[in-house]
Amino acid sequence: MPRPSRAELAAAKDRTIPDVLAPGLDVLFCGINPGLYSGYTGHHFARPGNRFWPALHASGFTPRLLRPDEQDELTGFGLGVTNLVARATARADELTDDELRRGGERLVRVVREHQPRMLAVVGITAYRTAFDVPKAVIGRQPTAIGDAGVWVLPNPSGLNAHYQLDALAAEFRKLREALR
Repeated sequence: MPRPSRAELAAAKDRTIPDVLAPGLDVLFCGINPGLYSGYTGHHFARPGNRFWPALHASGFTPRLLRPDEQDELTGFGLGVTNLVARATARADELTDDELRRGGERLVRVVREHQPRMLAVVGITAYRTAFDVPKAVIGRQPTAIGDAGVWVLPNPSGLNAHYQLDALAAEFRKLREALR
């Protein structure tokens, strides 16, 4: 897919992309919100440099490295993707705390409806705000949503310098191993 122009990216602001869902998934991954690149392409974690897809593969969730345009194959591996906030922005810090809290409420409804074994939120700061748990840490959370466990993973954005791909994949692997 050709790279979008600045004008095309700007036009993607506030677009939404569809969730990738099915009943009874092993893991429902939840991003913060789509970036402009994802809004432009209509695919989750689409920006080059985002490490979601490489971390998913390196941790053993998928047998090969999927491209963002192959996102619909996730359900065949027992995986799905949604976002806390549906609208695309250039940066997650453009979202308000109210938007994140409303997104958390919507996410609870989605989890109750689709009943994944585990909800994995990628982004600790957004999780803390959305669910009002200011001291939450990366990993399994002490709360559940119905029968679904809750896990928080680091944000896979290339802007997150705290986690290189190997460390990010190691966190994804901990989640996968907890499902056994």
